[in-house]
Amino acid sequence: TDGSVDIIISNCVINLCPDKEAVLKSCHRLLKPGGELYFSDVYASRRVPQELREDEVLWGECLSGALYWNDFQNLAKQCGFKDPRLVEDAPITIENKKVQDKIEEMGHKNLEFYSATYRLFQLDCLEPHCEDYGQAVIYKGTIPRFESGWSLDDHHFMEKGKVFPVCGNTYNMLKETRFEKHFDFVGDWSTHYGIFDGCGTSMPFKSSIDGVSTKGGGGGGGGGCC
Repeated sequence: TDGSVDIIISNCVINLCPDKEAVLKSCHRLLKPGGELYFSDVYASRRVPQELREDEVLWGECLSGALYWNDFQNLAKQCGFKDPRLVEDAPITIENKKVQDKIEEMGHKNLEFYSATYRLFQLDCLEPHCEDYGQAVIYKGTIPRFESGWSLDDHHFMEKGKVFPVCGNTYNMLKETRFEKHFDFVGDWSTHYGIFDGCGTSMPFKSSIDGVSTKGGGGGGGGGCC
């Protein structure tokens, strides 16, 4: 039923769905306040051209249905997930020569694909951007298998016992979700200090810069979709 689910997990499925907006809206509707959609999928560096989207072979390779990363972020926000958080990413190497040749023959040699994992929280209190209220959190080291430190996303690794400054959105992602019991919280909402340093809008995939995966501690890109 609506508003009854704590977490939805998906692995390389949403890109195969023609109506991605309907999928995201359904997930948002099913999740409890503070619930999370945690999923890996395929994304593109630019919008996939129509002729590629209609190619059955590329569709089967989980490429034709890949969303342009910025369209995905905007769509997620439109569906109620106000601050999508990238957890990890890796470039996708197309190992099927026929598939790569087809993409190049159609004039799309510079089209790149990435496997990425996102967290989307069902939290109405999140703001459009990361705002600074002088807040911080302290990780207790109580999440199983992550006693020494834990990552919310690709730029929030919190060591046990260390005061970690956060924006208002990150504060709420930890305070208003199942993660609350694992943290101590410092500060309130009484003073706004402007935009939180480092809040940007460029392509989020770190692997697009140096080709190095952020999945599983690094390494090169792989041929698998996710």
